[in-house]
Amino acid sequence: MRRVVVTGVGLLTAVGLDTASTWDGLVSGRSGVRPIEDYDASSLRTQLAAELDGFDPKNYADRKALRSMTRNDQLALAGAATAVADAKLETPEEGDPARHRRGLFIGSNKEVSNLPPILDGVRYSETPDGGTSVAQLGEKATSAFPPLYYVEGLQAASLFYISHAFGLMGANTYFAGTGDAGATAVGRAFRAVRRGDADVVIAGGFDDATSWWNMTKYDAMGILTEQNELGAEACRPYDTERSGAVLGEGSAFLVLEDADHAGARGATAHAEIVGTGSANDTYGLLTPDPSGAPLARAIGAALRDAGTEPGDVGYVVTHGCGTRDGDASEAAALRSAFGAGSTPPASSVKAATGHLVGGAGALNAAVAVLALEHRVLPPTLNLDAPAADCAGVDWVTGEARAAEPSVALALSRGLEGQTVALAFRAIP
Repeated sequence: MRRVVVTGVGLLTAVGLDTASTWDGLVSGRSGVRPIEDYDASSLRTQLAAELDGFDPKNYADRKALRSMTRNDQLALAGAATAVADAKLETPEEGDPARHRRGLFIGSNKEVSNLPPILDGVRYSETPDGGTSVAQLGEKATSAFPPLYYVEGLQAASLFYISHAFGLMGANTYFAGTGDAGATAVGRAFRAVRRGDADVVIAGGFDDATSWWNMTKYDAMGILTEQNELGAEACRPYDTERSGAVLGEGSAFLVLEDADHAGARGATAHAEIVGTGSANDTYGLLTPDPSGAPLARAIGAALRDAGTEPGDVGYVVTHGCGTRDGDASEAAALRSAFGAGSTPPASSVKAATGHLVGGAGALNAAVAVLALEHRVLPPTLNLDAPAADCAGVDWVTGEARAAEPSVALALSRGLEGQTVALAFRAIP
């Protein structure tokens, strides 16, 4: 079985528009959460988000490509490009067989095309009495929606944009989901390289979770905090005063590579990925099992896959989105997997970056890699008083903690019940 190393990390978050600035922000305790600026959010109960500041998609795609790309696709290409640049990975020439040994595994939560053409087209359904008519819309739909509207809306369109940009013609899959999607993509990419389906795979997750469409959806679910007056302090993972999540936009990508292939081209490895595990929580939709048993099983599966023991884990990047039930059940899972009072140091970055939804799990994977490489654990912001139902865990709070973990775990959970754990090992 082949060893798989991480040779590239690409991050794009509200804390920073590249990997170095994002990592610096996470370690220094900077938050990207603020009142929504991209549109009028006064009709929403939650009016906070972690939006990107200064992102310019023209830095990653030409004008022709941008005409058919949604914000979601733009974030995908930018994150992948950042990871590829970090890995110093050159694009093979046309006809080079190496293209067929390079893959792409990505995850997100894309649902719609760009909204303005949709809104313009729907006007054709308006009747003289102020109502709407689907029949009337059907009669005029061919002229109501621009041709690229349907291409823009393809859920996995980013597979094309990234593959085209970097000459990827090998194994590939798009995973649709929420917090689990990006982590699932990384885990499946790891398996593809380990079993020899590819030599190099770009893997990650991304989401425009702060868009009007997504905000209205999650706002209605009641899982977001309504404490708008707290600003950057509103998202409080594991705290007694936690009241819900705050969404963030961005992307997180890794370049996974066969260790021998990476060595042959002189690439530098940030860390080694050694295991992946998953389980499904069928307790209830939007309501996790209070015991945390499904997540504990995913952790156990990842450790067995990695051939390591719970005591070897020196850091856990948790899902921790600040919801009452979610945080409590995750703490229970950690106590179950490692033993109450003997858990490794753990922290969540969502109070800083917001919940990237489809990109959240991949972001946690990147944080685990960088923590192993830089030997520092970023803190959980706004965790001032750990709640009783989140006790028994060694939370990293206040400020970053110097450490030398040899193994780190990255956890992620989806609204649909999927749980994913990824295991990474430090490069000696």
